[in-house]
Amino acid sequence: MLLHVGAFKLDIDSKQNTPWHAIAPRTRLLCALLFVFAVVLTPNGHWKTWAVYGIGLLSLILIARLTITELLKRLAVEFAFIGVVLVGTLFREGGQVIWSWGILKITTVGLTILASVSIKAMLSLTMLNLLTLTTSVPALLHGMKELRIPPLLVATLASMYRYIGVLIAEFEAMRRAALSRNLMNNNRSIRLVVGNTIGALFIRTYERGNRIHQAMLSRGYQGIPPMEKIAPGGKQDIVALTLTLLLALLGQVIYLRT
Repeated sequence: MLLHVGAFKLDIDSKQNTPWHAIAPRTRLLCALLFVFAVVLTPNGHWKTWAVYGIGLLSLILIARLTITELLKRLAVEFAFIGVVLVGTLFREGGQVIWSWGILKITTVGLTILASVSIKAMLSLTMLNLLTLTTSVPALLHGMKELRIPPLLVATLASMYRYIGVLIAEFEAMRRAALSRNLMNNNRSIRLVVGNTIGALFIRTYERGNRIHQAMLSRGYQGIPPMEKIAPGGKQDIVALTLTLLLALLGQVIYLRT
């Protein structure tokens, strides 16, 4: 498939030869979704359950030979965005008050919720990053298609990945043009240039999107991007799904017993 953008590459570990890479993309997607659902549906404060899930995820990272530095970089960027939401869970009523300042109070319940949500986010994001790092985008789209995900959503994701590199290149070209004209020499001018650049970029991409869509329709596009053929799954897929299900059930059994 034609989805390759040099400036924006997600699947840097997709060419490894491991048991995880041997299973079909749709099975990897199902395993990831099952793991995420098991993590997020566990109530707050059940640390043993998340410890079991963490051990299972760490084992999978080692099996898939993931690039740890790249994984940590992506997690750092993602937590920078959700950090505000996580801090907001800290100020909850209930339990013993540990610290207070005016109307702000940190309680034992707030700390429990903050730690629980942070662990859920960490495990879920790590699993999803593992999926995207080890599975090529065409293979992921093919797996979504096989799982009967709406074709419009698959086409939207394919186009978004295909053209995000074009957006980055357009923005860099406009930024270099502003620098060459000495329009970014102080904070105020930088804010003005970036604001105008974003507005101009929106207009450019809107017009280009219409032209590209018309060109695609003239070439027989019917709403679903062309997909490369992926080898069907086998016994290893059944084993992977079974192990993921057993891990999820083990964590829930520990939760129910405690």
